[in-house]
Amino acid sequence: MRVDGHASLVCSKHHAFDFSKHGYLNLLTRPVVGKYGKSLFEARHHLITESSLYRPLHKALRDVILKDAPEPASPWMMADLGCGEGSHLQSVLKACGLPQVTGLGLDISKEGITLAAKRYEGSIWLVGDLAGLPLADQSCRVLLNILSPANYKEFTRILKQDGSIVKVVPGPGYLKELRQALHGDNEKRNYSNEHTIDLFCRHFDRLDTIQLNYRQRLSGAELQLLASMTPLAWSADPERLWDYVRQESAWVTVELDILVGKSRRTGRK
Repeated sequence: MRVDGHASLVCSKHHAFDFSKHGYLNLLTRPVVGKYGKSLFEARHHLITESSLYRPLHKALRDVILKDAPEPASPWMMADLGCGEGSHLQSVLKACGLPQVTGLGLDISKEGITLAAKRYEGSIWLVGDLAGLPLADQSCRVLLNILSPANYKEFTRILKQDGSIVKVVPGPGYLKELRQALHGDNEKRNYSNEHTIDLFCRHFDRLDTIQLNYRQRLSGAELQLLASMTPLAWSADPERLWDYVRQESAWVTVELDILVGKSRRTGRK
């Protein structure tokens, strides 16, 4: 594909995709309507960038990426697939401090990608579908998949042979205080991510699993952001939700597994 007059991306068959005024590309073949709206992504952006809730996660991701980074002179691409409004990707890029790396964020939500492109001009932002990624074979050195659905067939296709995939999945205690406050006895206390991990291992050679388990105290304003950004609040009782967000502060548990893998080029199931 080639850029035509800095206005469109044109393929060899002359299909054209126009850049938005904010610089992102919409590569979906049909519009998608979802529950993730602008207010959710705004809340997510402010909580991720202005609170300390996810800083240990970003530090852990930085350490994983730098451990296996190629020589400084070699340019390469890091893609966050299911990036939302891009704040996790941008935080990781900043923490890594690697000028040779191009960041690429893709999400099916136009609202999320619009906010990402407005705030973060140094990366590539695409509206696209995980089921048909608009990226060339073996084009990405690092794939991030943070608390998001995955399509491992497509991930395998675009990952370089010596590249790494880093998937973040929630543990049983992730946001347990919020879940208990909003859903009480109806909350599923026996949540397990074993199926997700098993599926990852069917497609990639797992090199490491890094377990994060920590607590952060959030202010009342931050609790409101947390409740606004999570689907956990969609089915919550309004009175329970109000009781939670009106607290002056509260502890929040973050329990995550970071799965680090490499491509399995033969013997995939």
